[in-house]
Amino acid sequence: MLGMAHKVTLIPGDGIGPELADATRRVLDASGVEIEWEVVEAGEASIAEHGTPLPEVLLESIRRNGTALKGPITTPVGSGFRSVNVGLRQALNLYANLRPAKSIKGIPGRYQDIDLVVVRENTEDLYAGIEHMVGKDAAESIKIITRAASERIARFAFDYAVAHGRKKVTAVHKANIMKMSDGLFLKTCRDVSEAYVGRVEFEDRIVDNMCMQLVQKPELYDVLVLPNLYGDIVSDLVAGLIGGLGVAPGGNYGDGIAVFEAVHGSAPKYTGMNRANPTALIQSGVLMLRHLNEEAAADRVDEALRAAIGAGESTKDLGGNLGTREFADAIIARLG
Repeated sequence: MLGMAHKVTLIPGDGIGPELADATRRVLDASGVEIEWEVVEAGEASIAEHGTPLPEVLLESIRRNGTALKGPITTPVGSGFRSVNVGLRQALNLYANLRPAKSIKGIPGRYQDIDLVVVRENTEDLYAGIEHMVGKDAAESIKIITRAASERIARFAFDYAVAHGRKKVTAVHKANIMKMSDGLFLKTCRDVSEAYVGRVEFEDRIVDNMCMQLVQKPELYDVLVLPNLYGDIVSDLVAGLIGGLGVAPGGNYGDGIAVFEAVHGSAPKYTGMNRANPTALIQSGVLMLRHLNEEAAADRVDEALRAAIGAGESTKDLGGNLGTREFADAIIARLG
């Protein structure tokens, strides 16, 4: 790797974010991959300096480097600034959100051998933020579904399935009720599926039924592709099957740009206590290594993480007794 360092924007985040980012950075550096980190603040940490939670200097850094790793960022509920996560995806046109969910031995749960991938459209639907008050006692949000965005995310899901040896893509929708918007999404997915006949099976499920199916028989499913809102909800459900958001990675992909993130919250009450679980961000780092074509290093980090958790060398929420830093040290020791 000499002279071939990958340039990556590192966004520490708020609350427990900086501790998780530090642990993840140390683990990835120990993988043997040479990474040149450019640290840029966002969220509450950047308001005092830049007057905005999503400064232009951050967007410029990500556009320049093409890859970013982001810790959790606080999103105020009901008031305050809009979600930095949503703003980042829209500003950089990160149209595909990837949320793999694979069981980790040593993490207690109701299910074993879960291996699912959620592909979520990331730029439109109700998350486009087109809403307004209708008088003083009613509010209206507008749902946008386009053929172009639906086709793009469907192709991403099918191409991912082909590249990773997956057998089936399931389109998830509510076209029985929203016949025009979700109907367009479903029809577009069906049209895209025709180019993959013989390589990837295609089916569809209504979103409420899909939630029930995932709880009853998750082994029947493989890659799920969904519009933005359903994708947000179902990806959290799927994360619950493997132990929760604390162990679930996430990646956001656009044309020539990718941002990898822990999708859980910033837990500000635990800031500086060395007790936060870095698994989700480390796993997101594994996705980042794969994006950078560092497959061998990604496998090594993933195996070391799973070995540490399996041996009980993890944070308290995973059944261990290590702090954030010590958990990272245990993973690094296995990377040798």
